[in-house]
Amino acid sequence: MSEVIAIQEFGEFDTLLQHVLRDRVTATAPGGLEQRLLARLAQQETARPFAFDERVVTQRSAASLWVAVGAHAAAILAIFTVVSQHMQTAQPKVKVMATLTVPPPLVAPKRVSIGGGGGQHDLAPVTQGHLPKLAQQQFLPPKAPPTAAPKLAVEPSVVVQPDLKMATNTMPNIGVPTSSLKGFSMGNGTGTGIGSGVGDGVGLGSGGNTGGGVMRVGGSVHAPLLIHEVDPQFSEEARKAKFSGNVVVYLIVDEQGDPSHVRVARGVGMGLDEKAVEAVREYRFKPAMQNGKPVRVEMNVEVNFQIF
Repeated sequence: MSEVIAIQEFGEFDTLLQHVLRDRVTATAPGGLEQRLLARLAQQETARPFAFDERVVTQRSAASLWVAVGAHAAAILAIFTVVSQHMQTAQPKVKVMATLTVPPPLVAPKRVSIGGGGGQHDLAPVTQGHLPKLAQQQFLPPKAPPTAAPKLAVEPSVVVQPDLKMATNTMPNIGVPTSSLKGFSMGNGTGTGIGSGVGDGVGLGSGGNTGGGVMRVGGSVHAPLLIHEVDPQFSEEARKAKFSGNVVVYLIVDEQGDPSHVRVARGVGMGLDEKAVEAVREYRFKPAMQNGKPVRVEMNVEVNFQIF
């Protein structure tokens, strides 16, 4: 009865163990019980659990380690790429100063082929003779001699700025001193000047004067006013070298105040010449005025690059 109670309380194995211990103490062991217990213990000791291959475990651990390292490296690279795209390199401060200057005075050309403009639809080219009166505003264009004397005598003129030095002669007829033709013709060009050009000047060009029709600031010609300025970008080459300099840019400002024929008159290199030209092309001016009318003028702009 006590053996049944012990089995219920402690279980089969614990009961057997208690029997063995009790039997060893009392030296009265029931038949076969000790052998049964020893056999059970021997069976449990000889039973080996499932063993994993250590090499497989090691290989799996190394692979997992490399996968983890690669994942972390990819994440760090992605974060660095995003941050670098949003970062902006600190640009040095650039001091830009636009100084409007006037080109040096033009020298009167020796050949008619590079003149300003003129002509009055005559069939023949302009003939040899003395130049008409040089004036900044034309009131009466030169024409063939009238058959009758005019009631109000006004000396004919062509538009030339007063600071231009022109060749003079004492020929009786009006014409171009360098022409080889005789007779009387104001030229086969268009306009109110003399020559084969277009305009109220002298020669082959257009407009007034004798140098291509572009006025210069001075006298009755007032300089254009800069109303919109664009700061030029500092070139990477000059920025790394911390190079500074002044670039002189030549341009023509038309009647609408837009720049044209923009080119470098005096450069400094290091990529700043191109940057200055790009900026000046974006300039806007109030056009130059002569006698209340807008006129085309040529001028220089000095762009200063300075790193602080």
